[in-house]
Amino acid sequence: MKNRIIVNCVAISALALSFLLVGCDRQVSSEKTSTVSSDGTVKSKEKTVTKSSDGTVTKTEETKKTTPP
Repeated sequence: MKNRIIVNCVAISALALSFLLVGCDRQVSSEKTSTVSSDGTVKSKEKTVTKSSDGTVTKTEETKKTTPP
């Protein structure tokens, strides 16, 4: 009986530890810029750098262009 309790406690602890070690992506930097031209067109850029729990770095750049009606 005691062995089952010990085995269950060890299994639950290992499972909980694995969830803690996995973690999430962490945002390292973020930059947003917008420019408006003379004809009213708006250009927006967004740059984001994230670092995952295993150490890989991901850079994302998004550009949007909006023209007035």
